[in-house]
Amino acid sequence: MRAAITPRTRVVFIANPNNPTGTWLPSAEVKAFLGAVPRDVVVLLDEAYDEYLEAAQRSHSVTWLGEHANLIVSRTFSKAYGLAGLRIGYGLMDAAVAALLNAVRQPFNVNSLAQAAALAALADVEYVSESAALNRAGLRQLTAALEAMGVAYVPSHGNFLLIAVGDATAVYERLLRQGVIVRPVANYGLPQHLRVTVGLEAENQRFLSALRSALGR
Repeated sequence: MRAAITPRTRVVFIANPNNPTGTWLPSAEVKAFLGAVPRDVVVLLDEAYDEYLEAAQRSHSVTWLGEHANLIVSRTFSKAYGLAGLRIGYGLMDAAVAALLNAVRQPFNVNSLAQAAALAALADVEYVSESAALNRAGLRQLTAALEAMGVAYVPSHGNFLLIAVGDATAVYERLLRQGVIVRPVANYGLPQHLRVTVGLEAENQRFLSALRSALGR
């Protein structure tokens, strides 16, 4: 049965993996939720960090579109594909939902250079695999060092870590004075945490050294 989608339709947003926690819901749980949601409620499944998941963890959300006309799956080229500066991504959805979004979106919202780069990126499977592998190595490096320092963190399925540092504002300022920029997340209700993006080995080490100093460890 096709969903009755209108401009006044309610929307539920699910980020999986989630930002800024890095937590992840197995496909079976997301699919069960979809089956329980009324057909006149749109579910927007944001899978911006999907490429960082292990192969066995990745969902088959695209195949769910045939059963759930109220589902929108969104992906981006800003993360594992490395095209953040071009601000490009895509959505997969029922044709009726796409028609409604096309009626309200801004014209020319993605430039031709970004479109060309996205098409090239889709073909570069090797780069995405390398990006995911580097991220996994970076997560291992960071989590091992944080555990050694006694700093709590949320196990992550993305390309970042949410770490508990106590007075996050003060620690953020101390890091900033050392030339290291991380992300405060008090606006998410997490005033004692900072979100740290995974970098290359030397970049991760630079952050860890600055964090030890900022925490007086």
